[in-house]
Amino acid sequence: MKSKKWGQTKRLIFRKMNFDDFEEISKMLAQQSVKEVWGKKFTNKDVKKWIENCMGSYTNLGEGFYIMQNRKNNDVAGQISLSQDTIEGEIFYEIGYILNEKYLSQGYATEAAKHMSEIAFEFINTDKVIFEIQPTNIKSINVAKRLGAKETGSFFKNVNGKKLEHKIYTLTNKCKKCR
Repeated sequence: MKSKKWGQTKRLIFRKMNFDDFEEISKMLAQQSVKEVWGKKFTNKDVKKWIENCMGSYTNLGEGFYIMQNRKNNDVAGQISLSQDTIEGEIFYEIGYILNEKYLSQGYATEAAKHMSEIAFEFINTDKVIFEIQPTNIKSINVAKRLGAKETGSFFKNVNGKKLEHKIYTLTNKCKKCR
């Protein structure tokens, strides 16, 4: 992979998360929309562990959730990851994200997910990426569809001790010469 792996888009800069982000991450993980998807309220201890896990993932795996920072005002707009996941024995690259509610419904999730899919196709050289989305998360389903992803299956994922259905939306690299 190239060194400027996470880069930027027209409105966002992608950077590694650190403990200076604790307050913003804590607010983000306390949002009702996050509680609904993750099935829990994140405590300060959970947030600290979240950041530690992300920082450890950068070191150990070269992946994890990255901060999506607004280029105009430096606000934390959200966090996004491009990471490997194994579903029923098959390895995929998955794009996942959490947006600050202030940035919902303004195209930030689509812009960031498009950027991550381009990284996957151009630098990782994979031919597809997936989105794992709970069926009730209509906004994320719409983001995946806007990018051209198609529903290709479903599975049950353990989320904080609960088995929750997730639909798999697959985005395929249509540019063969890009690989």
